[in-house]
Amino acid sequence: MSLDLNLLVSLDALLQERSVTRAAQRLGLSQPTLSTALARLRRHFGDELLTRVGNAYELTPLAERLSENTTEALNWTDRVFQTRADFDPATAEHEFTLVLTDCQLPTFGRTLADLVSETAPGVRLRFRHSTEAFVQRAHDNLRTVDAVVLPQGLLAQLPSLDLFQDRWVCVASADASPGGVTSMRELADRPWVLPFYHPTVIFPSLRRLRDHGIEPRVEITTEDFLAVPHLIAGTERLSLVPERITRHFGKDSGTVVMDLALELGVLVETLWWHPLHERDPAHIWLRRTAALAGRLLTTDDTGMRSSS
Repeated sequence: MSLDLNLLVSLDALLQERSVTRAAQRLGLSQPTLSTALARLRRHFGDELLTRVGNAYELTPLAERLSENTTEALNWTDRVFQTRADFDPATAEHEFTLVLTDCQLPTFGRTLADLVSETAPGVRLRFRHSTEAFVQRAHDNLRTVDAVVLPQGLLAQLPSLDLFQDRWVCVASADASPGGVTSMRELADRPWVLPFYHPTVIFPSLRRLRDHGIEPRVEITTEDFLAVPHLIAGTERLSLVPERITRHFGKDSGTVVMDLALELGVLVETLWWHPLHERDPAHIWLRRTAALAGRLLTTDDTGMRSSS
């Protein structure tokens, strides 16, 4: 192959910056060097990649497609060259990428970050937001990250590790539900905000409602659990969220956790990864540290229950 890896770095910078000058500044190279790289890339792809429109450059349709892959390709290349025969957390310089929902960041994410900071000062964590698109193609997407945290049962045929338990609760506006939801009919009649609501992703809490003949009238869907209080406060809307995250809603969120006649079920948060990471010493250390973070969360829960 006549192309070298440096051209991938140049391609990523050019597509991100959409400017030879800014790409050169970003990489610490001269503008003629980047111009030469762009000319080679244009010959390779048979495409202009960057086209001038007025005083600015825009990406061609091919460049738009390439931009979706170049950053991931560079991340994967970094991972390849970070691989070592062993892993010493005290001296390692490494970056792990984990995909989490926003409700897992203040709980599991914070606990994991504190453990990494204490035991591996040269290790960095990159947290990416979990999305429906990522989950739908998790088997492929997990090739480019270290792990994703999702409820048990959402993925299959991938290695996994149970981290900690939570439970689903129903949240409502404090103004609209001063006495609580008192009937199954009210649960069916009121509008709902459901995070990560999708026909192919059925959380146990939603299944429990359906088992009782309740099909929520979904008015809003979101990929952000922390947005739920803003979407239901002062309205008739209801929502289903993990109980643990309600501790981070704040006393002035305008929401309350409802007491329901039915149990919404247990949520087991699980770490999932691609089989190609299975024997990597760095990844093995990450999994052990993640397991410890899960145990610490469980211990904190036990202490809170004992003191209440």
